Amino acid sequence: MTEDNKSLTNRQGHPVHNNQSLRSVGERGPATLENYQFLEKITHFDRERIPERVVHARGTAAHGYFEAYGKIGDEPATTYTRAKVLTEAGSRTPVFLRFSTVIGAKESPETARDPRGFAIKFYTVEGNWDLVGNNLKIFFIRDAIKFPDMIHAFKPDPLSNRQEPWRFYDFVQHHPESLHMVTWVKSPWGIPANYRHMEGSSVNTYKLVNAKGEAVLCKFSFEPRLGVKNLTSEQAAEIQKHDVGHATRDLYDAIERGEYPEWEMCVQIMADGEHPELDFDPLDDTKRWPEDRFPLLPVGRLVLDRNPSNVFAETEQAAFGTGVLVDGIDFSDDKMLQGRTLSYSDTQRYRVGPNYLQLPINAPKRLTATNQRDGQMAFYVDTGGENPHVNYEPSSQGGLKESPYPGTEHTPWVEGNLGRYQTVKTAADYTQAGERYRTFEEWERDDLIANLVADMKACPEDIQLRMVWHFWHCDEDYGRRVAEGAGIDLEKALMLPPLEGKPAPGKDRS
Repeated sequence: MTEDNKSLTNRQGHPVHNNQSLRSVGERGPATLENYQFLEKITHFDRERIPERVVHARGTAAHGYFEAYGKIGDEPATTYTRAKVLTEAGSRTPVFLRFSTVIGAKESPETARDPRGFAIKFYTVEGNWDLVGNNLKIFFIRDAIKFPDMIHAFKPDPLSNRQEPWRFYDFVQHHPESLHMVTWVKSPWGIPANYRHMEGSSVNTYKLVNAKGEAVLCKFSFEPRLGVKNLTSEQAAEIQKHDVGHATRDLYDAIERGEYPEWEMCVQIMADGEHPELDFDPLDDTKRWPEDRFPLLPVGRLVLDRNPSNVFAETEQAAFGTGVLVDGIDFSDDKMLQGRTLSYSDTQRYRVGPNYLQLPINAPKRLTATNQRDGQMAFYVDTGGENPHVNYEPSSQGGLKESPYPGTEHTPWVEGNLGRYQTVKTAADYTQAGERYRTFEEWERDDLIANLVADMKACPEDIQLRMVWHFWHCDEDYGRRVAEGAGIDLEKALMLPPLEGKPAPGKDRS
């Protein structure tokens, strides 16, 4: 047998013929559990670091509460959802909110140009609800199978142990959907001033489900009462000279002073369906839902009023998962959300242990009763039912019984052939990045271009040319200014053909 070390395989030695897309039921349908290539890839990725988190390692957190308005916009919240955490006006739900950077290690500076994690654990009367998002409302990729590749490209070079711009842009040049996020991160919006002046977002699309089993698509956002503030590169560099943990200090000190940070929680709502009238797929997490068409509807307020009593026991051992939902809030078929739902909880079982939910910071505030047993570091058994001898279900001998369903079950309609699909709505990969560029004030454009020019100068020519080609297709001025600033031949860049296997910018595949 001839060995070929240039062809990608999985760890069983099987050739990988498609490393771009999960197998799903139709283009927009849910992913399937038999995605062995993805399961092997993501579960290995989850175990790449111990005990530090692979991503979001640098973090700080605080306790607080969420107070529901009982309405979504002007409508009773029950119109859209039966989740008590959102529907009971005036109810206060305890929360724990962890902020973080993404790429850097545990002791890396908080002045990094990087997205920020915004992960909330709601200890609701119906059990825990975890909402795990970022400050920016979009992400770099839209298919979870690419997540390990993306993080590897953004992390330090395995030989030089340095973060290299060419590795970042080598990945980005092959994924035009990343251009929107690049335009945000490399602009003056890429370095939050601190955590109190920072937005939060679910990024992924979820569903709200009412008592009738009717569902709508939704995205969650958190708008800071103090307003949004960011740092320029120069301001960040000056702070970093004196303090690598300025945002942690700022949050801790503010809470100790009694200046409790607050956010208004909002949702955007869209009918559940395919939406052919949009030039993007609402399940694509690299796209924003335009707020003039899908306004931010207030649902409650989030207040942080207590610092952790011990950073390791709480902040470091806090374990979040996108699959931790309460009744009335459900999954969409967002492929990043579905991949994260496996990956996050799998990571916690590895990083903290199979009984991570027994730790006080992770345990729900309501009684739990399962038939799950034992495992490393178990220190109690959450027995229930009338007969402790019975740890299985069903049983006629007094074991646990299934709970009655609280309303009509939401049953999404799914139909399609099983395959590896990429979204056909790709025009907005360039459209939304260009629109964002044009909404910037001139000083913001200057800062964006300066950051990109510095990066381009550290990249080889083939990456430079392709990135200028991308930027030009987002906006001609955008591409021209990057080319001029970095000394890249614009005409040579524009002669490049479209990426293999992808449609020309501005054209969706039929």
